[in-house]
Amino acid sequence: MSETGSHDNVSDEKLPSAQENGHGTVATADDPFADPGMPPHEPRVQDVDERAAKRSERVVAMLFTASMLATVGFIASFVAIPVDKFVYIWPMGNIGALNFALGTTLGVALFCIGAGAVHWARTLMSDHELVDERHQVAAEPDTRAKVMEDFRQGAKESALGRRPLIRRTMFGALALVPLSGVVLLRDLGPLPEDKLEHTLWAKGKLLVNENTHEPLRPEDITVGSLTFAMPEGLDEHDEDFQKEIAKAALMLVRLEPEDIKDKRELDWSHEGIVAYSKICTHVGCPVSLYEQQTHHVLCPCHQSTFDLSDGARVIFGPAGHALPQLKISVNNDGFLEAQGDFEEPVGPAYWERRA
Repeated sequence: MSETGSHDNVSDEKLPSAQENGHGTVATADDPFADPGMPPHEPRVQDVDERAAKRSERVVAMLFTASMLATVGFIASFVAIPVDKFVYIWPMGNIGALNFALGTTLGVALFCIGAGAVHWARTLMSDHELVDERHQVAAEPDTRAKVMEDFRQGAKESALGRRPLIRRTMFGALALVPLSGVVLLRDLGPLPEDKLEHTLWAKGKLLVNENTHEPLRPEDITVGSLTFAMPEGLDEHDEDFQKEIAKAALMLVRLEPEDIKDKRELDWSHEGIVAYSKICTHVGCPVSLYEQQTHHVLCPCHQSTFDLSDGARVIFGPAGHALPQLKISVNNDGFLEAQGDFEEPVGPAYWERRA
């Protein structure tokens, strides 16, 4: 009985009120989880001491200035440090100096902007707690007006207008950081200018067999065969071999002259031997499959098909235009030679391509 009576006495008592604890609200037995409210606002040292506020302003400006300097360091590193230079960094060992410098300077630039913004908000912007009730997603006009008023009030309390040093250094840091991304465009390489429109082929250049590295004679090309050639003077051990062969690769096919339908193709050939770029005009794959009866060549990547008896025009597949032809003849020594470069750029079309 005594236990029951004790329990009843407790249940009838009012729980300690939040107001008594300084929170301004009351918790009762019926509502033991009442909102305790906000604690009393305590001013920061910067709110009461202008010298402390100035110190915080200088710290924020210093961080923004450090971000600007780091961005300049990023650009300078990108320009000055060779891509093949390595440095020893403990405990990582030997790493690329350029990557290390770019990562460090860009990281410092971004960190200082973030740290400056956080320090600014925590020490100089208003820190008065605001309480607002939840509202529907579709706000009423009065609510939207209040939001705009709150925004204007927040902008005013940020003291951006009264802190020109912060404003200028922040704008400077934000203006310079995007330059880090702009200079990275250099890695896309220099502008091609007209390099894509020319190959190593020129008047008098001998046609050299890709496999034997020997100059080709007309009798080396038999009807029904497909022979691959490259310009004389191009060595597979050269540093630029892959870049040059990707543009100059040539395929030779001997047709019966009466089977050639295109008159210009016949004029540019020698005894039925026609020479066309080996580079597919779709995405640049090497055309390498030849069908003797139809005189068609097929690109194995996406099945673009070209008719070598009719100007190498496209008869099937996604290729956009015919294979460029190389005009050939025979020199006094009986070797096949080019009469110039391809009339148009080889490979896929590109936006700078001239009509």
